[in-house]
Amino acid sequence: MISGRKKTRQELMRISMAVTGIEFSYAAETAFVSPTLLKIGVEHQHMTLVWALSPLIGFFLTPVFGSLSDRCPLKFGRRRPFIVLLSIGVLLGLILVPNGEKLGLAMGDTPSWQNLSGASQSAHRTSATKHDYPINSTQTYSNTEYSVGNHPWGIFFTVLGTILLDFDADACQSPARAYLLDVTIPDDHARGLSTFTIMAGLGGTMGYAMGGFNWDATFIGMLLGGHVKAVFTLITIIFIICVTCTVTSFKEMPLEMLQMPIGELQKDIQKEEQTNILGKPEVSYGTLVDEAENKEMGVKDVEEADRSKLQRAASLPPPPPDATLLMYLKSIVFMPSSLLKLCLTNLFCWMAHVCYSLYFTDFVGEAVFHGIPTAPEDSVERMRYEEGVRFGCWGMAMYSLSCACYSTIIEKMIHKFGAKRVYITGLLIYSVGMFLMAVTKNKIGVILFSWTAGVMYSTLFTMPFLLVAHYHAKGVFETNPDGEEKVIGQVRGLGTDLAIVSSMVFLAQFILSLSMGTIVSLSKTTTAVVSVASFLAFCGAISAKSVLYLDL
Repeated sequence: MISGRKKTRQELMRISMAVTGIEFSYAAETAFVSPTLLKIGVEHQHMTLVWALSPLIGFFLTPVFGSLSDRCPLKFGRRRPFIVLLSIGVLLGLILVPNGEKLGLAMGDTPSWQNLSGASQSAHRTSATKHDYPINSTQTYSNTEYSVGNHPWGIFFTVLGTILLDFDADACQSPARAYLLDVTIPDDHARGLSTFTIMAGLGGTMGYAMGGFNWDATFIGMLLGGHVKAVFTLITIIFIICVTCTVTSFKEMPLEMLQMPIGELQKDIQKEEQTNILGKPEVSYGTLVDEAENKEMGVKDVEEADRSKLQRAASLPPPPPDATLLMYLKSIVFMPSSLLKLCLTNLFCWMAHVCYSLYFTDFVGEAVFHGIPTAPEDSVERMRYEEGVRFGCWGMAMYSLSCACYSTIIEKMIHKFGAKRVYITGLLIYSVGMFLMAVTKNKIGVILFSWTAGVMYSTLFTMPFLLVAHYHAKGVFETNPDGEEKVIGQVRGLGTDLAIVSSMVFLAQFILSLSMGTIVSLSKTTTAVVSVASFLAFCGAISAKSVLYLDL
């Protein structure tokens, strides 16, 4: 459906279903990729480097995809083709990550913790120190030797799946968000983005809750091959359903129609509306000027009024007919100061969040439950670690639930207190929460302070994109020193700018991937993960003070 009218909450929820599926897959990725890599012999320092591969690709490709979507000529629309394309990459990642070790064994890898002496496994570790295991070394547990195994193919397939899942899940959010803004009117943008974040929070909540449930003790877990495979299989099915709901919800106005003369556009709209039948998506590109208005206007005025209403129906001004892909690509490099400041703030926010989301379950398994990920399968240390990972999933479920809850009121808070106060306060709440979690390091803190992560995630998921949409709706990106608004003489696409701001997640992940392993090694504790998150969120709050808010 394409409609110039206000959307109902149910319609906004359907438009946002794709992000629910993305958050389901993101929950599986963040909860289980790090433990999976550690279990097949990848050391902490190398494991964090794996997370650097996807953002290295995404940081450069995501803005390009945004520019391509602004100029996409397909009748299917400008955003939906990219949602479908990136969703295929997510599906491949969901298949490869849980099956990487098995595929590696089929290619000739040797299994982990093979009993070399033929004795029974012991649950107590008597030698070797934590995380000092080379990939093909042997360890001794109560005088029984074990091999960590050799998993070059298993590591390759798991890392490949991680790259596909991580890149495509993050990159898919940009066209999904642009699609939401394209098919809604400007008055619906705040409500639409808050709904988008609510659906993301609900997806994350259910996804992490699925990870926290012990599937090994169920028939489904035994049927699908264990806890991790059960979670990934169920999430794969849910992801397909969610994306399908979104791409079949509202029909986009194609680029060709956005740029055609007003007379031809009216004929096409009337033709679409006349051929609409029961059971097919509603087609309503906008409300044309009524006859009473037409009688009082000249032909030129009527055309201008019609085009204005049609553009409002398409949500935002269409791209200029002479705008080229090269012009959009140049706008990635040469951007107004307002976008630069917003990108810097979003970078700090995402670095703070990535600390929590990518390494949190490992932090709980080691620092809170005192487990060891590379210990033998049946050892006390390994069981403690896996119990901590599952408990960490419940903490992350609380953060996603908090995100969904806070998103229901963030729109009202913006109207009451202003965007600036809401933005800064959300980051400070998270900073304090992560600091307290680092100090306490107990089960209650894991659950309680994870709620602050939801407040921050809702803030960074809503505020930057609401501001970008606000800049485009007003056509204003800069102000004079005295506060007066001024229009820049530069072609900017909504998809491009949304992708630029979104790409900060890749830069944040890349920076942390290169540094977090070293930080953990030097500090000799995974508590450093939440400590760094607290500091970065505080930096983000300081940066948010200089963002351009206009009258929002």
